[in-house]
Amino acid sequence: MIVNEDTKQQQVKSMNSYLAPLVRDIPPSGIRKFFDLANGSKDIITLGVGEPDFTTPWHVREACVYSLERGVTAYTSNAGMIELREAISQYLHESFEVGYDPQNQIIVTVGGSEAIDLALRALIEPGDEILIPEPCYVSYSPITSIGGGVPVGIETYAEDNFKLTAEALEAQITPKSKVLILCYPSNPTGATMTYEDWLPIAKVVEKHDLIVISDEIYAELTYNQKHVSFAAIPGMMDRTVLVSGFSKAFAMTGWRMGYVCAHPDIIAAMLKIHQYTVMCAPVMGQVAALEALKNGMGEKDRMVESYNQRRRLIVQGFQDIGLQCHEPQGAFYAFPSIVSTGLSSDEFAQRLLLEAKVAAVPGTAFGAGGEGFLRCSYATSVAQLTEALDRIGTFLHKLKQES
Repeated sequence: MIVNEDTKQQQVKSMNSYLAPLVRDIPPSGIRKFFDLANGSKDIITLGVGEPDFTTPWHVREACVYSLERGVTAYTSNAGMIELREAISQYLHESFEVGYDPQNQIIVTVGGSEAIDLALRALIEPGDEILIPEPCYVSYSPITSIGGGVPVGIETYAEDNFKLTAEALEAQITPKSKVLILCYPSNPTGATMTYEDWLPIAKVVEKHDLIVISDEIYAELTYNQKHVSFAAIPGMMDRTVLVSGFSKAFAMTGWRMGYVCAHPDIIAAMLKIHQYTVMCAPVMGQVAALEALKNGMGEKDRMVESYNQRRRLIVQGFQDIGLQCHEPQGAFYAFPSIVSTGLSSDEFAQRLLLEAKVAAVPGTAFGAGGEGFLRCSYATSVAQLTEALDRIGTFLHKLKQES
C-alpha cells in the first residue's frame, strides 16, 4: 500500500488530537530549537549549551565503576542513599550555613530539573500564579504551565545587574500569587544577589506569604564573593525549597544527579510524587555524587578558577569589539547587549551562526526580557573563546558596513 503525503498529514493531525492541549501547545525549548539549526554544520564554535567542558574527575568515575564491579545495582531508598543525604546536609551547612535534616528534609533527585518539577507539582493548585524573574532558565514557565499554574514574569534589567528588586516583585503580586522562583547565580545573565540584596526580597515574601523555590545549581560558581543562599536569610528557611545538584560545579551533567531540601511537610509531599514517577535516582550516580562531595573539592575549585579566567576574557572581549556586557558575578554565562546592531536577538543569533559560524542563544529564549541580548557560555577553552570573539568582531564590522 502506497501512502501519499496528504494521507500522512491526515494521520499526523489525527494523532495530535489525542494529545493534551496543555502539552501540545507548549513551545519547544528556545535553546534546543535554535541549536537544531547548527546540527551538521562544520567549523561551528559553540557558546550555547550550559555544560562544563571538563570531564567528570577520574576518581568520581572510578568510584562508580568500582561500585558496579561490586554489584551495587539495586534500588536505594526513595529519598536516596542516607550516606549521600548526610553528606549533602554537611556540605550545605559548612558551605552556605543552611542546615537540613538528612532523614526528612532532603531528596536526591534525577537532576535539579526533577527537583523543580516536584516542587511545583507539590505546591501548585490550578490558577496559582508563579512569579518568575526574567530573563530566566527556559524550563520554569513550561513546568509551571504543565502543573496548572500561571507563570508571571518579572523583568530585571542590565542597569541593575539583572538583580531582582523588591519593587519589581511587589508590582507583580496579586491575591493569586503563591510561589516565587529564584535562580541566583542566574542562568542566563550570571547575576548574583548579596545578603543585603536578599533582605528586602525576604520582607516582600513574608508580607505576601509566598513560598520560594530557590534554584542554586550555580552556587559554587561565584567570583569575588561567596554565594548567599536565600534559605540562610532570617525567617526564610521554612519558606524556601532549595534546589541544587552536581551538574555544574562537579562537571556531572550527564549523571543527572540533583537534590532538593525543604520543610519536612513539603519534602513528604514531593517524595510521594518522586516515588511514583522515578522510584529513586540511579544508585551508581549516587555513589559518584558521594565521592564528589567527599573528595572532589580540589577539582571543583580549579574548575571555578578556570571559569573566572575565561569570564574576564569574554567580558573584556565583548567590550573591545563594541558590545556592552555587564560583568557576571556567577555561573558561566555572559549576556552581552546587541541592541546597537539594530537586529533582534533571534536575527542576530541566526545570522551569527550562518555567517560567522558561532552558535549562541538569543536572549528571547529566556523570556521577553531577554530581547536585545545574547547568551554566551564561556565554559569552553580559551582558544575557542578567543576565536569566537574574533569572528563576532568581524561579523559586527560587516553589519556596520551594511548600515
